[in-house]
Amino acid sequence: MSKKSNYPKNAMAGVVLSIFAENPFKKYNYKQIGHLIGITDKAGRSNLLNLLDELTANKDLLVVKTGKYMLNPERLQALANKKKYVTGTVDMKNTGKAYIISEEGGDDIFVASSNVGHALHGDLVKVFLFPKRKDHKTEGQITEVIERRKDTYVGILETNKNFGFVIADSQNMPYDIFIQPDNLKNAKNGEKVIVKIIEWPEHANNPFGEITEVLGMPGNNDVEMKSILADNDFPLSFSREVELAAEKLDAGISKEEIALRKDFRKTFTMTIDPYDAKDFDDAISIKKLDDNSWEVGIHIADVSHFVRQGTSLDKEAFERGTSIYLVDRVIPMLPEKLSNNVCSLRPDEDKLTFSAVFSMNQKAEVTHRWFGKTIIHSDRRFTYEEAQEIIETGKGEYNTEIQVLHALALQLRKKRFNSGAINFNSEEIK
Repeated sequence: MSKKSNYPKNAMAGVVLSIFAENPFKKYNYKQIGHLIGITDKAGRSNLLNLLDELTANKDLLVVKTGKYMLNPERLQALANKKKYVTGTVDMKNTGKAYIISEEGGDDIFVASSNVGHALHGDLVKVFLFPKRKDHKTEGQITEVIERRKDTYVGILETNKNFGFVIADSQNMPYDIFIQPDNLKNAKNGEKVIVKIIEWPEHANNPFGEITEVLGMPGNNDVEMKSILADNDFPLSFSREVELAAEKLDAGISKEEIALRKDFRKTFTMTIDPYDAKDFDDAISIKKLDDNSWEVGIHIADVSHFVRQGTSLDKEAFERGTSIYLVDRVIPMLPEKLSNNVCSLRPDEDKLTFSAVFSMNQKAEVTHRWFGKTIIHSDRRFTYEEAQEIIETGKGEYNTEIQVLHALALQLRKKRFNSGAINFNSEEIK
């Protein structure tokens, strides 16, 4: 007879319960329990069965099906840590295991792949903490998905006769997404698609999804660029509602509006942007003052004049947060009418702006500053290369203005470095 089978009854009960406490949602039969505590003889197994009956009668254990036991959830509190549940965000690995970043801080909580349940990367979840074992990291089991934070993925479709699976591009998505025939939406085998998870049946190993958009064949540049955007949950187009709102905008500038603003239309103003830029959202102006100092203005397109708070355009811009710049394209935060037209500081057009205006002496010392709403009229659109050539050669249109701005910039930069600023030299790759 093994040593373990000679445990006093109370001690043996504690050993058995500790096994369930380490994996409180796992189901064991009596043979598995006997193996874990070292019982190998007939008498020991008989004692164990009697003990399991007693623990079941006392409601410490539940019989989930014939011969299978699990810990009664009502007994978890006594066996778990003082705080048995925590809430946190899932950091999923491609192996299926996860770490939970607790909202309360502290060390991450390890969750084995068998205890992840139906949680996905980024989800807000509730986690049951297992009793802390000496020299082991904190472990737990996800018991509830409080908020599913991502339900759309990009991947490659693999089809069978009657169904398909989407193998997600994301390294944080360890599950293939099952697609029923009605949800294939004419997508073909091998195509890259966008898929939305629509359900995850309790006993299914994989989430169920529907294809919402076919991007095309992998390897195509346009397909891969769209994949990057979609995989990061950035919409590939604007809704019809948002497009209509942009189309209906009144781009005119009334005399009443001009009267409320400081007028810079007669002050030399220019934009300097990449050669392939379509939206010019900032400009710079310069004017010599009577006391031989300089007035320098930095002007930003006044988008808020056209995009009113609470409108569909405002909500769309809030959701997007920024324009996205990829190697070969820009995906604007606002529809083209606004980003490339109404709010673009194009040359030879009156534009509404918000400005920071500084008076500076010959030593680049700021003697006066002003901030407010303005109206400008850009005289020239320069590319980076054009402006740099004028700086280096001293020749070209508006050479005087550009050289003055360059001289002021050099003085400001020198002061900044003398004050301890760090200069990071890096090559910009287009």
